[in-house]
Amino acid sequence: MRTLEKILLASTLVMTLSIAAFAGQAAKEKSLYERLGGKPAITAVVDAFVTRVAADARINRYFAAAASDPARLKAFKGKLVDQICQASGGPCTYTGKDMKTAHIGMGISGAEFDAWSRISSARSTVSRSAPTKRISFSVRSDR
Repeated sequence: MRTLEKILLASTLVMTLSIAAFAGQAAKEKSLYERLGGKPAITAVVDAFVTRVAADARINRYFAAAASDPARLKAFKGKLVDQICQASGGPCTYTGKDMKTAHIGMGISGAEFDAWSRISSARSTVSRSAPTKRISFSVRSDR
C-alpha cells in the first residue's frame, strides 16, 4: 500500500471513529423533555400551576369558566401539558391556539401579566430537581 493510500485510510478511519463517538455522545444527552421528567412531571407542574392560578384573586377571573367545568378544566390542563411537552421535545402534539390568538382581546393589564409571570416562574415543589432551562409562552396583550 502506498503512503498516500495509508494516510487516506487512516484519516477515513479517524473521521469515522470521531463521528461515531460524537453520535454516541449526542445519543446519551437527554432532551429537555426527558430532563424535565417527561409527561408525568410536566402534568404535575401544570396541576400545581393551575391550583396557584385559581387561588390568585388578581388573575383567577380569566380561568373561572374553565375552573367551574370539570371537562373544560381537564381539556385546558391537557392542552397546557401538550404545549409544554411539544415545546420541550417530547412526543406530544399541541393542537390549541397560538398564545397571541388565545389571549388577544382579553385586556390583560401589566399588573395581571406580572402576577401571572410570578406564578408561572415560582419554583414548584413537585420535583426536587429544578430543570436547567425555562420554557416561556407569554405574550403581553398591552404591547
